[in-house]
Amino acid sequence: MSSVAEKLAKKSGRKAPAKQVRLRLVYIDFWSAVKLSFLIAVCLAVVNIVATFLVYTVLNSTGIFGKVNELVRDVAGQGGDLTAILSLGNVMGFAIVVSLLNLVVTTALGAIMAVLYNLSVKITGGILVGFTNN
Repeated sequence: MSSVAEKLAKKSGRKAPAKQVRLRLVYIDFWSAVKLSFLIAVCLAVVNIVATFLVYTVLNSTGIFGKVNELVRDVAGQGGDLTAILSLGNVMGFAIVVSLLNLVVTTALGAIMAVLYNLSVKITGGILVGFTNN
């Protein structure tokens, strides 16, 4: 006597064959690439600013700036004051300017790469990508 539950157990015991799909990537949406590259650039800008602050804090707390300032005074005389140039405000201002420039450049590069890929697809036919469900 076989019940419905036994039949279902036998059926679920068999594994369905994995289906594979091979697709060709023939177009990258320009605005999607710009938005994604902008998001990546914002993340990199935040990482750059935080890393700059942490490195400055570590170097300042270990006294490396004081030692380098003494070395500069010995070499250049009393006119060279490195601590005035490397203040926290100056260093963070420089990090923010570099991060903003990096944001613009990374976003532009993402847009250029999308355009170049879309143009090269006409010659190469795109990238073949395989997908499967497990």
